Amino acid sequence: MKQVTELGKRNKRDKRRLLASAFVFLACYALVLLVVFLMFIINEPTGWKMFFKNNFSDVFSIVVSAFFIFGIGYFYFYFEDREFLYKLSNVVLFFSAIIFSAIICYIFGRFVSIYARPYAMFALLWLFLKNRRQALFLNFLFVFLMFSVDLFGNDPTMISGDPTLGADRVYTTMLLGFVSGTFAVFVANKVKNRFGLLLTGFLLAVPTVLIIFFFQIPNKQYDWIDYVSSVGYQILGCIISSVGAIAFMPLFEAVFNRLTSFRLRELTSTNAPLLVRLKKEAPGTFNHCLIVAQLAESCAVAIGENAELARAAAYYHDVGKLKQPDCFTENQTADYNVHNELTPELSADIIRSHTRDGYDLLVQNHLPKEIADVAREHHGTLPIKFFYDKAVRYSGDADIKDFSYLGPIPQTKIAAIVMIADAAEAAARASADRSPENVEKLCRSIIEERMDLKQFDECDITIKELSTIKMTLVEALSGVHHHRVEYPDIRFNRDKQAVKTEREDTDA
Repeated sequence: MKQVTELGKRNKRDKRRLLASAFVFLACYALVLLVVFLMFIINEPTGWKMFFKNNFSDVFSIVVSAFFIFGIGYFYFYFEDREFLYKLSNVVLFFSAIIFSAIICYIFGRFVSIYARPYAMFALLWLFLKNRRQALFLNFLFVFLMFSVDLFGNDPTMISGDPTLGADRVYTTMLLGFVSGTFAVFVANKVKNRFGLLLTGFLLAVPTVLIIFFFQIPNKQYDWIDYVSSVGYQILGCIISSVGAIAFMPLFEAVFNRLTSFRLRELTSTNAPLLVRLKKEAPGTFNHCLIVAQLAESCAVAIGENAELARAAAYYHDVGKLKQPDCFTENQTADYNVHNELTPELSADIIRSHTRDGYDLLVQNHLPKEIADVAREHHGTLPIKFFYDKAVRYSGDADIKDFSYLGPIPQTKIAAIVMIADAAEAAARASADRSPENVEKLCRSIIEERMDLKQFDECDITIKELSTIKMTLVEALSGVHHHRVEYPDIRFNRDKQAVKTEREDTDA
């Protein structure tokens, strides 16, 4: 009955979110129309009223076309990625990228050439801000929007240098937008640095130059000068697409707190502020996070998840320990343990609070929510066994809820990976027997226990993926915590002659 009630509440909440997103979509659609109308006013600064009056039907066609274009966009998100619509910031991001890209395209088209429009910039921005699949589809919507403005705007002065702009160039630029945006998504999909993204702009010029060539060849009034200038402008537009994506991506990352591969690399630099603090104030935790990051990255690669996000999340998963670093074993000296002076209940509360403290610290420092969520979820609702057992031995009875983490349980596969890798690294480090057989036994026990406690119920991870993670951890931990050969107690002098060590002198 309780589950049915919770499901009903969730459905109502989701409906309210969808309704709110629909209103935001309409408001942003109106904002897009306002921007388009401002473009027309700039084209006709003194006669814009007469322009709207004489071209009312064309302007109305733009309004209707834009409505259907964004309507298609809304239903695309509704059926393909409904979670996108649940966050209004996603909708604002979408329209911000559309408006921003349209303005840049207008500026270059109006004051340079229609062929200099950086059509691919929107596709590149969305590729790194979200994902390839959305970038491919939304690029078509963006190009259709610009095509509608060109076709129904019907103002030959809109593009300087092209006073006799005809349907052929309108359709040519539409095709250029489709090709450059689509090609950019596939070419830049594996790009991991900004220089590689810059090179993408030069590669985009190859198919677009061919399009211009084949579209102008049938023209009876073929002009080589016009062709060369068109090619030059198109190459410029492709380069501007890459440069614009590089220049303005940090703005979108900061304003909307978005993760890109570039930002992930910045966050995982050891010069990142929180990691510098962790290294100085909690060196044991810092070293633990480095190893967990390596393990999490390997596991993410093995099951096809975002390896860079897994590594970044693992780097920051224990930053909550900065609040009281001496209360955690890896940061304590061998002769002092603060928990010897505390009650089991207080000790458990300190230990479990590091997940909440980590989440708060990451949010305060404006790190992406994906990373902050892992810090809060990586222990789920697991019990803190050591202090629960201590409380039972002291008082004979204890409530397990008082000795359990507050959750929530992992909501993503990345959080599940970090949960398993975190426990596996600690268990392997504490074990005297680090043979592959024993490490496999430890990892299997960790995963099975979390399955029994329903820690993976909300992250859609499969049994096959858990098995893959286990085998990856066994292989990785066998390399990280391997045994070394025992070196003989021999010391050499400057002449490389063996001399007795202190141990030998003592034995003698």
